[in-house]
Amino acid sequence: MKKEHRTNGFSYTYSAEEQAEIKRIRDKYTPPTESTDAMERLRRLDAGVTQTAQTVSLIFGIVGALLLGFGMSLIMTDLGSSLGNISYVFGILLGLIGGTLASLAYPVYNAILTAKRKKIAPEIIRLTDELMK
Repeated sequence: MKKEHRTNGFSYTYSAEEQAEIKRIRDKYTPPTESTDAMERLRRLDAGVTQTAQTVSLIFGIVGALLLGFGMSLIMTDLGSSLGNISYVFGILLGLIGGTLASLAYPVYNAILTAKRKKIAPEIIRLTDELMK
């Protein structure tokens, strides 16, 4: 759909895409309404839940992978042989701890996600009820 605007004998025609772009630009400079604030709060709450779970699970996975790799290097490289037979024990222990941490990353993600969702559910329900009116 095109919209025409006439000024002093000139005619301007804007397409639907241009209208949408004009609206987006205009929205940046108009003060937010109450429903816009509620929607933005709803988005932030929802994103915060997944971001927290992702961050913690990434830390578990990365630390676990590093410990696993360091344990393997103690066993398989000259670094371990220079430390003696005790390096094999430390290497195996570090590898087991690292593998355990890395394999716990996804269950930790699910546990945090479930707990955070349960915690903010009343606020999310309140905001969605307010927005759907």
